[in-house]
Amino acid sequence: MQTDSSGQLTFEGAALNSLAAQFGTPLYVYSAQAIRSAYQSYAKACEGLADVTICYAIKANSNIHILKLLADEGAGFDLVSAGELARVLAAGGNPAKAVFAGVGKSVDEIEYALKAGVGCFNVESAAEMVRIGEVAQRLQIKANVSVRVNPDVDAKTHPYISTGLKENKFGVSMAAAPVVYAHAHQHPWLSVHGIDCHIGSQLTDASPYFDALDRVLALLDQLAAQGIVVNHLDLGGGIGIRYRDETPPKPADVLPKLIARVKTWATAQGRSMPSLSFEPGRSIVGNAGVLLTEVEFLKENEGKHFAIVDAAMNDLMRPAMYEAFHGVVAVKPNPTAQANTYDVVGPVCESGDWLARNRELAIEQGDVLAILSAGAYGQTMASNYNSRGRAAEVLVENGQARLIRRRETIEDLLRPEQDV
Repeated sequence: MQTDSSGQLTFEGAALNSLAAQFGTPLYVYSAQAIRSAYQSYAKACEGLADVTICYAIKANSNIHILKLLADEGAGFDLVSAGELARVLAAGGNPAKAVFAGVGKSVDEIEYALKAGVGCFNVESAAEMVRIGEVAQRLQIKANVSVRVNPDVDAKTHPYISTGLKENKFGVSMAAAPVVYAHAHQHPWLSVHGIDCHIGSQLTDASPYFDALDRVLALLDQLAAQGIVVNHLDLGGGIGIRYRDETPPKPADVLPKLIARVKTWATAQGRSMPSLSFEPGRSIVGNAGVLLTEVEFLKENEGKHFAIVDAAMNDLMRPAMYEAFHGVVAVKPNPTAQANTYDVVGPVCESGDWLARNRELAIEQGDVLAILSAGAYGQTMASNYNSRGRAAEVLVENGQARLIRRRETIEDLLRPEQDV
């Protein structure tokens, strides 16, 4: 994001104030160049070091136009539902470069993924491994499987997005994993593909990554002693972004060191280097997007100032759910406005409907604000609470903006109930 000569904020040369006027608000705006650049930071960090696939975590932002952009860059995909797989297919992505994660895969989802040719299932329980084996045998389609292990490593992040501790619902414990692998190894319609580990999101410290890897490598030694050789390591994602004052590591600072540690282990074991995959999501799209919202009213309650905007918690859930911080700026300077400290709040009937608190802003009714770092877990977590339609989405490239999701109408909201 840049500022033009008049002080207006721009994305790749497109003035955000003009986009708000053209497409309306609330409006998600994404930079194609920022997404490509973030993806390439991962690809270049691994270049020439090993056989590595970067699988974009679709849950961060699942718009099919963004998925197509990443597929064209060579990305694989990390998905957690049949709906996300359908999006990969609609975007022209290669299902063979997709991994299917998630703790509660249904029979229908497993069937759909097998028929589509999904590359691998990341299995999160013994019962799930049994289910995949049963479906694979019935369809006579062999299923590639990896076990997602839970290394009981603290990712030092928000508890709602920490996934690698024993109290989390994700993965199979290190103690139970050998039994789950043994079942897969013996099953005629299951093929042991690899091992998977993901400890959480918004990591700003890389040390938990290395702690988890060491535990995974120790488990691989144990499996090899049982005659089960694993030739692929899926090391998950989770590298954070800057929302406020965080200093997250860069892919170039982390991935080569992880790869080097795996190479050292493989050499010590006298075996070939396994293939690897990483699953970034937030760090690909998070800082590539903003949410534009118009100020409906300015309000004061005995010295407390509120900027009531047309975006709400149903558009951007992160502040209400995680008390997450997002930067807020006016997209166009307003020299006549008086600066005050505002809570930026939406029109939803909940006290938790806030987007930012205690922000110094010089604004007036009708001004447009940009909620920063909104490219990840914004639209994908949006809802129709209070019967509000979800926001439109725009992708900007080389100064040109195109609509990649139209705004939901009242008719869209009513149709599923009227069509029964």
